[in-house]
Amino acid sequence: MASCAIHLLIFSVFIYITNFTYAQPSFRPDALVVPVRKDAATNQYVTRINQRTPLVTENLVVDLGGRFLWVDCDNNYVSSTYQPARCRSALCSLARADGCGDCFGTPRPGCNNNTCGVSPDNPITRTATGGELATDLVQVRSTDGSNPGRPVNVSRYLFSCAPTFLLQGLASGVSGIAGLGRTRVGLPAQLAAAFSFDRKFAICLSSSTSSDGVIFFGDGPYRFLPGIDVSQSLQTTRLFINPVSTASSSTQGEPSAEYFIGVSSIRVNNKSLSLNTSLLSIDSQGNGGTKISTVNPYTVLETSIYTALTTAYINEAAARNISRVTSVAPFDVCFSTENVLSTRVGPSVPSIELVLQNESVVWMITGSNSMVQVNDNVLCLGIINGGSNPRTSVVIGGYQLENNLLQFDIATSTLGFSSTLLGRQTTCANFNFTLSA
Repeated sequence: MASCAIHLLIFSVFIYITNFTYAQPSFRPDALVVPVRKDAATNQYVTRINQRTPLVTENLVVDLGGRFLWVDCDNNYVSSTYQPARCRSALCSLARADGCGDCFGTPRPGCNNNTCGVSPDNPITRTATGGELATDLVQVRSTDGSNPGRPVNVSRYLFSCAPTFLLQGLASGVSGIAGLGRTRVGLPAQLAAAFSFDRKFAICLSSSTSSDGVIFFGDGPYRFLPGIDVSQSLQTTRLFINPVSTASSSTQGEPSAEYFIGVSSIRVNNKSLSLNTSLLSIDSQGNGGTKISTVNPYTVLETSIYTALTTAYINEAAARNISRVTSVAPFDVCFSTENVLSTRVGPSVPSIELVLQNESVVWMITGSNSMVQVNDNVLCLGIINGGSNPRTSVVIGGYQLENNLLQFDIATSTLGFSSTLLGRQTTCANFNFTLSA
């Protein structure tokens, strides 16, 4: 009997090890890649991932500060691998679930009993609602930094369902939000955990509405045609955590999931602006500071900062014989193209410099990211007056991010940034999405 028991134990251990081995992914990527494209009608940035069983392509608005992935589950969400997160489970704790209860309709994705919920947030309409927390399969492509590789699956990706009405204001054909925020359940954290790579991601938005930009999850290289590895030439600055949530709905004590940087001063044509520098810091109520946003189409400045910058800009433009013309909504400051030359880095206009921790770490904004061509004869400064009491003093918007590569290192709380890639004779649309041989 003892011999039989020993043989049974050895057999059981063998079966366990075998099953465990087969449960591990046979291919573990170093990085992942997804496309992102600017929507012409809304200026929102839309990515694509595959989800569910069988797989369905989800078009999702990219929210750099979004806390998690959410999708509309009301509109024919069908999946054999969907699993709601049960009350008081580790998944609920991981997602900081803010409710738990029952759904009194027919069981389906988004409506199950004994499940926990979170608050999916539409950053365009500043609307939040309750949504069931769940897991399902997500598929993205691996990459070597130069091309997309084979697709890989995350079998239990944690996300939230949301009702259809939360899609209001989002680009046509979109089914939810891809949250890249600084949380344990944001896309960067979950994908890094699934494949054990660095908690880093990089975003490179194309200015084109017909060519894809790119988001990388994991470390570089980040190679763009004609063979330029942008990861090798990034300036770095510290990322700050705002201790107070900036989401439409949040729980007490929840920090912001958005990415803040420390701007110490702002220059126009290398001349420093006179600013109330206290506005550039985050106060104890979470007000002030500088954040980076993919849902604001243009940079938004607190009124006193806006006035100082636009006054200096108009003066510097006049010194170049660039004439101001009538405003074109939503922009206040517009110019005639008559005396504006074209350069590799956009229209030849005064530069804007965001000075970070010291005078040698500068985010340079050239004409390609400052001037919006509204018609053949008029260029407008793509910066918006945010009023006298905005929550955040400086919001660097999507237009100012285009053709800049930004790498967010969540583990070390560091931002790497390229400034415009146009000076290096490449763009964010130059990642080669053709499959490698």
